[in-house]
Order: sequence, then structure tokens, then C-alpha cells
Amino acid sequence: MSDSAEKILELQGVTKRYGQRVALSDISLTVGRGVTGLLGPNGSGKSTLIKSMLGLLKIQHGDASVLGFRLPDELRQIRDNVGYLPEDDCFISGLSGIESVSFMARLSGLPATEGLRRSHEAMDFAELGQERYRNVETYSTGMRQKLKFAQAIVHDPQLLILDEPTTGLDPEQRTAMLRKIKNLAVRHGKSILISTHILHDVREVCDQVVIMATGRIRLVDSLENLSRPSQSGMFVQIERQRDATTDQPYPDASRFAEQLSADGISAQVRTDGRVWVSGASERACQPVWQAAHRCQVQIKQLSPAKNSLEEVFFHVVREAEHAAS
Repeated sequence: MSDSAEKILELQGVTKRYGQRVALSDISLTVGRGVTGLLGPNGSGKSTLIKSMLGLLKIQHGDASVLGFRLPDELRQIRDNVGYLPEDDCFISGLSGIESVSFMARLSGLPATEGLRRSHEAMDFAELGQERYRNVETYSTGMRQKLKFAQAIVHDPQLLILDEPTTGLDPEQRTAMLRKIKNLAVRHGKSILISTHILHDVREVCDQVVIMATGRIRLVDSLENLSRPSQSGMFVQIERQRDATTDQPYPDASRFAEQLSADGISAQVRTDGRVWVSGASERACQPVWQAAHRCQVQIKQLSPAKNSLEEVFFHVVREAEHAAS
């Protein structure tokens, strides 16, 4: 899925069962460098896939390698080079925040002094100030999320696997977390796999998208390709949308669309009041402005056509569920 020759993750025919239930069914996947979003509904197999890559779960069939290290023979090398932020809380009662991160640094093989120095740097990056000296039991949900993030990056891993990294964060903290993730990828060259159900987060930071459903990989593509529209065109939003003196919900939009049609341009008023103009583009929109001038409406916004990640996701999931039924 990546143009990069370096493979961060490679799976071939991976299968994982819990008794008679198949959690992962013949998974084959190759991921290159960059930020990859792992999407899927609850129960799709995302967490099972991540835990299998980390050797926390044993796969029954197939071959897998992470950063070129093969499972399960080179599991220690994988864990030394991967930072993991689990979805669930993971801390030891009685330790302060800085002690928790330092403990993870020592587990990663760092000497005590260097581990403590790195721990303070990681907690600064995660924006945990004086709270680092408090016991983790007193932390809020958002603070615990920051703590897990600091634990994941303290040993400077090549690959970060983040399972629902923005859970429990308020809007400002979520924006800050996404900015840090992008920073690690762009400025520090980290490869990052984000498992999430928040499509906004994927649009903000990811280069590639993997969609899972019913234990299988259903789609693998770049975010750029998924955003390309199947039909060229643009949305036009005009300034005044409603008029209480007419039965039409969007009279100005309707008049504008009629003018475009009279000019030989295909146009349609959508339910949200925007006018869809087929074939138009930002580079060749002069006829759109001329039509607006002729029917005396003011254009508020022009938006090029893009596929919605939500539409792609729900389409893929629905097809998977239909195939499984």
C-alpha cells in the first residue's frame, strides 16, 4: 500500500481463533512508512490484530513481521523498537506519573539515569507538568491518556502503535494530541499505526487507511485516493438560503440552479441547500460566477467535490456485513 520499499508491517495469511470464533481470517497486509489509520466497527478485529503483532496473542496460522523482525522468533526485537499505547488503562498502583514512565524506560533497556532523563522529556512532550509527581490513581481520564502516550514514546521507538489515542481528551487536548502525532511522523520520521473509530482523527493525520470488518481486511488505500471524487464537480453555497414568503425551502439556490441549467450547465439543489454543479472546478468556475451575477445571488463558498471518508467507511462495512450474512 505504500510506495516505500521499506515495509513496516507485513502479514500473510494470518488467522486467529478463539475456540470456534474466528477473530482474524486470512489477513494479508503490507504497510509502509508514514501514518496509517486502522478503521473498523467494534468487533472487527482491530485490537486482536494489534495484540497479535506485539506477540500478546498467538496466531494459529500465517506469517508476520514487524520492522523486518519475524514473529514469534524475534519478538524481543519487535518490542524494543515499538511503542504501544493500549486502549485500556495500564499502570501500577502506588507509582507517580514520572515513576510509571521511568519504569517503562527501564523495561525498554535504558539505564536508570538516562531513563529518568528521557521520562521527563516524554512527559514534557505529552504536556504533563507538575502532575507527573502525583500518583497515577489520582489522574483524570485525559491525564492517563497522556501518561500512556509518554510511556509509548520514552524509548524513542521506530514504530508507534496507538489504540484509540484521543479517547477521554477534550477538544483542545484532542487537537494537541493529533498535532503531536503528526509532529512525530513529519519531523522525527516515526511510522505510526493508529487504531480508532474517530474518522476525523484519520483525516487529520493519516497518509494511508486500512478498513477492517468481520475479521478481514476490506480496504487498503491512501487517504488521497479515497478523497478523490468519482465525479468531477463542485458545491456552491449562496449567501441567502431561506425565504419565509415562499414555499420553496431554498429559493435563491433554486433560481441559481435554474440559471445554470439555462446556460447548459448541469446543476442540482441538494437537501442542505448547496448547489451541486457537475463538471465545474475551482480553475474553471467563471461560468458559475457569471450565472450568479445574472440571477443576482451572492456566492458564499465554493467547495471542490471530495469523497467523504464516512461514506467510504460505511459502504465498505455494509458490504462486508452483507457478504458475511
